[in-house]
Amino acid sequence: MESGGGDTVRAAQAGDPGAFGRLVERHWCEMVRLARSVVGDAEAEDCVQDALLSAWHALPSLADPERFRGWLARSVFRRALRASRWKRLRSWFGLVPERVVRHEREAEIDLARLMDSLPPRQRAVLHLTIVEEMSDREIGEVLSIDAGSVRAHRRRARQKLSSVYRKGDP
Repeated sequence: MESGGGDTVRAAQAGDPGAFGRLVERHWCEMVRLARSVVGDAEAEDCVQDALLSAWHALPSLADPERFRGWLARSVFRRALRASRWKRLRSWFGLVPERVVRHEREAEIDLARLMDSLPPRQRAVLHLTIVEEMSDREIGEVLSIDAGSVRAHRRRARQKLSSVYRKGDP
């Protein structure tokens, strides 16, 4: 996974806040989309902001500036996964109200509800595959799993979505 801005990353590693700002601008939308695919709209930007703050402090330890994008995406994914787990735990204890969605048979497919029916890692695999058009190897790097596991998560996600869609009850 190349960042496409090794010189910018090196400048940021040297402490240039302007260079880091350019990296944030370059990767913000992609990282927010990734976080949304795992944790939803409400907490996605917070996860990305936390990851960027950590990245700023840890940037000098990044050995290969060309791998910045994947390094940052891994951090965003971990934070989003953690937030998703906490969100689920809070909802189990009634601390966060469950999202109420009215379903009409004539309505279009509610993609958000379908995606919410998947575990976070499967949502992330589908997002990185379809939206970010990453290869299995790249997805594996982001999620810290091997390419075979990426394919297995994608297959399980598609099977679940297919069965939910057939039932007509996303």
